[in-house]
Amino acid sequence: MTAMSTMSTTSTVAVLALDGVVPFDLSVPGQVFGTANQAAGRPRYEILVCAPGRSVTTSPEYGAFRMRAPHGLDGLERAGTVVIPGHSGFLDPPSPAVLAALRRAAARGARLASVCVGAFTLAATGLLDGHRATTHWQYAGELARRHPDIEVDPAVLFIDHGALITSAGVAAGLDLCLHLVRRDLGADLAAATARRTVMPLQRDGGQAQYIEHPRPPAHPTALQPVLQWLERHLHRPLTLTEIAGQAGLSVRSLNRHFRAQTGTTPLQWLLRARIQRAQQLLETTELSVEQIADRAGFGSTAALRQHFTRHTGTSPHSYRTTFRRREPA
Repeated sequence: MTAMSTMSTTSTVAVLALDGVVPFDLSVPGQVFGTANQAAGRPRYEILVCAPGRSVTTSPEYGAFRMRAPHGLDGLERAGTVVIPGHSGFLDPPSPAVLAALRRAAARGARLASVCVGAFTLAATGLLDGHRATTHWQYAGELARRHPDIEVDPAVLFIDHGALITSAGVAAGLDLCLHLVRRDLGADLAAATARRTVMPLQRDGGQAQYIEHPRPPAHPTALQPVLQWLERHLHRPLTLTEIAGQAGLSVRSLNRHFRAQTGTTPLQWLLRARIQRAQQLLETTELSVEQIADRAGFGSTAALRQHFTRHTGTSPHSYRTTFRRREPA
């Protein structure tokens, strides 16, 4: 059992505010760890907001305001945990001073946790190389492209390697911080913190259920007619031979054209389209899961549940509960 898991003294959390910091990302650690202090009835965390030069302007996309931070980068030197929120300049290289401060913190045993696109700043240190990591699903591909030594998983809410923790987009920072409270102070206090924060201690599924998958391209392609035909016939059992015949191609040529124009195989494209159809029906209709399985072409509820859960990280029932669209009263 680690010292952190039986923490009996106050632990220092440094929140790194870089220029253009996302206000929500910045506020989440203070909200969760501060609430944990309230739930515990005494201080268990000391929270330091640290900014290079002690002054930053928050992200203009979400309402810019200038903020004076009480600590500079020196605040990271005594932190047991350093949280790295996202900021608007996340695609630009971090300053050498920021990278050096983060590397020094890691070298003396602090744990480093990124929120959303804060993963880009953490990745720039090189500390994530050889590890699995996550970030907002919208930027996961870019993180993987820039850092090929990192195994980027866009489907999860957070990934914990002990000293290195990365979380997915926006609200996943809440999941990450609650997870750290649970690691540090135990499940009972984490549950009390979650109740006071008015959120579940652990959300069902992962980030995959929120990912937007593109529809067939609007611009004409050689495969456009067959893609539209597939959309109209998702409910039917379809074989590669039938799809190839509809396209006027051999099965081998069909596979080659699909990979070139959609980046995947015909059957994988078909499965993704069926999952999207099931999502749409779960969101917009009162159809039973059995009826949706039939209309989306899965053939059985067991097949629907199996594929849906594997690709979205949650069950059809949980997905409907979360995303069901209701008419305003």
